[in-house]
Amino acid sequence: MPSDQITRRGMLRGGTTIAAATPFLSSAQAAQPAAASSREGTPMIPVELTVNGREAHLQFDPRTSLLDALREHLHLTGTKKGCDHGQCGACTVIVEGRRINSCLTLAVMHDGEAITTIEGLGTPDKLHPMQRAFITHDGYQCGYCTPGQICSAVAVLEEIEAGIPSHVTDDLDKVALTDAELRERMSGNICRCAAYPNIIAAMNDVAGGAKA
Repeated sequence: MPSDQITRRGMLRGGTTIAAATPFLSSAQAAQPAAASSREGTPMIPVELTVNGREAHLQFDPRTSLLDALREHLHLTGTKKGCDHGQCGACTVIVEGRRINSCLTLAVMHDGEAITTIEGLGTPDKLHPMQRAFITHDGYQCGYCTPGQICSAVAVLEEIEAGIPSHVTDDLDKVALTDAELRERMSGNICRCAAYPNIIAAMNDVAGGAKA
């Protein structure tokens, strides 16, 4: 008999606890559909991009990164998602002649701009000189970081040719092609295989070996 009384009391206490919590549960449940509705109601923004020479007319959630736009919407999966924090360089692409981390910028910010990904540099039948040099000097190894490395390497040589200085440039009036310049400019592209010497060799190969 005592056990029955305890059980009933326990049930009553449990029922009281549930009843007291009901208003809070109801308010939390009511808030969730509103939040979901807010997310689903985000207006899509029309964006026009020229990617690898082809025009693309798309609509994006304004929070879509350029990296996700390329991979998920245009299915250009050569550009890799590494850290997704702008620290590894695997997502490097060339926008209007300038290399950027595509994970750190929004697609809507590049409306009307020209973008080059690894797919736009060369094809298996007609490789870009930098792609060919990476193969020759074994600068790719596991290959995951290679698309970003190659896009960055191409842009780096153009930066040096244009006379754009870096933190290690000795003469601001004449930017020389040196290993120090190449290493400094490529420092934002991380290779866990440690193929850095081979990558520098590939870049020097493309540049014709002209070093100061």
